[in-house]
Amino acid sequence: MNRRYFIPAAAAALAPRRVTAKTDRITIALMGVRGRGLSLTTAFCAQPDVDVAYICDVDSNVVDKAFQIVEGSGRKRPPLVSDIRRCLDDKSVDAIVMGTPIHWHAPGAILACGAGKDVYVEKPASHNIREGRLMVEAARRNNRVVQVGSQLPSLPVTQHFHEYVQSGKLGRILGGKVWNVQLRRNIGHKPDEPVPSGIDYETWTGPLPMLPFNRNRFHGTVNWHWHYGVGDIGNDGVHELDIARRALGVELPDSVSGMGAKLYFDDDQQTPDTMNLAYRFGDKVLNYEQRLWNPYGMEGCDNGVAIYGDRAAAQFGRFRGKNWSFRVFEGQKNELVHEEEHDKSSLDTPHARDFLDCMRTRRRPRVDIEEGHWAAALAHLGNIVSRTGRNVKFDAKTETVAADPEAARHVKREYRKHWSTPKNV
Repeated sequence: MNRRYFIPAAAAALAPRRVTAKTDRITIALMGVRGRGLSLTTAFCAQPDVDVAYICDVDSNVVDKAFQIVEGSGRKRPPLVSDIRRCLDDKSVDAIVMGTPIHWHAPGAILACGAGKDVYVEKPASHNIREGRLMVEAARRNNRVVQVGSQLPSLPVTQHFHEYVQSGKLGRILGGKVWNVQLRRNIGHKPDEPVPSGIDYETWTGPLPMLPFNRNRFHGTVNWHWHYGVGDIGNDGVHELDIARRALGVELPDSVSGMGAKLYFDDDQQTPDTMNLAYRFGDKVLNYEQRLWNPYGMEGCDNGVAIYGDRAAAQFGRFRGKNWSFRVFEGQKNELVHEEEHDKSSLDTPHARDFLDCMRTRRRPRVDIEEGHWAAALAHLGNIVSRTGRNVKFDAKTETVAADPEAARHVKREYRKHWSTPKNV
């Protein structure tokens, strides 16, 4: 643990890329292979030009399925490590693919960029606004390709939605709406307990202040605790917030108002199950509605986007159980005038492919880290309104909350002294 595994940033920026020609293979390390990480394992193992050098996971109890996918794709079984520095020290590794919990997104990505690796990091990009900006700076400083795993912008149907909205066919656009309306489960109450066998809890905790091990703050339930996660607005809502933000042609808001609260569940979740927020971007407004306690969705889907013009409205979502699609309604009769649907192919594969292609060309990917940072910041600002109970004014240039010390405190977080703690936080 005393060894320095990372390459200094300046040297990494000057180092020649191993991936230089279309015939070269790309070597990755898979970091975090449960849940979304398992889906990423499948997506990247479906790419013919990818080699898997390592599986990096702190829980040896959950890695068997990932090994099966890697070996089932005809690749050799890679070694299992729990310390990401082992992967960063290996100069043959071109990229880190991160499916970790949210609290490791920024620390892992910043370390990887400093070690000269490109990064695919799951959404939301960060745990807080300051971390997101540090990730952008690390990517730019080290000339790295960093793709955030909000995969919908890589689908043709999403691209066509944005093109249609921005074509002028909706008329003058002043606003939009995002909804995240679905039935989540009650996670109950669980006591703290000793760390189970096979889990490297020290490394899993990373730069965060240490808490006792609790199964309701680990794996699939970790995002519902403020210490580690950001709630469902950053889990599901961030997808649609990103799509709506792109459609409106905006980045960061001037102000956020509304409310968020936990009204329904009696369990260990801390994050809101109910939210109503309004984001103001100059002359445009975006509304966000979240209800995690009903099974019937809204407008025929559980997660959706609507963009409103003075002539027509366009909606994006999975309507009536279909694949991702968008539809356009026009005039006082609300007549359906246009509809497009994604096919049944994978959602993850096109996004993984875009990342790999960008590694070769060095162009920025469809969800470059700064795009992912803007989307995640919307979720973080909504959470700040929820946690303080007050509306906030936001300075988009400095990425700070004005005249409210309590709200400003949530723009960043506290860390313990750890080898993975980001600098200049």
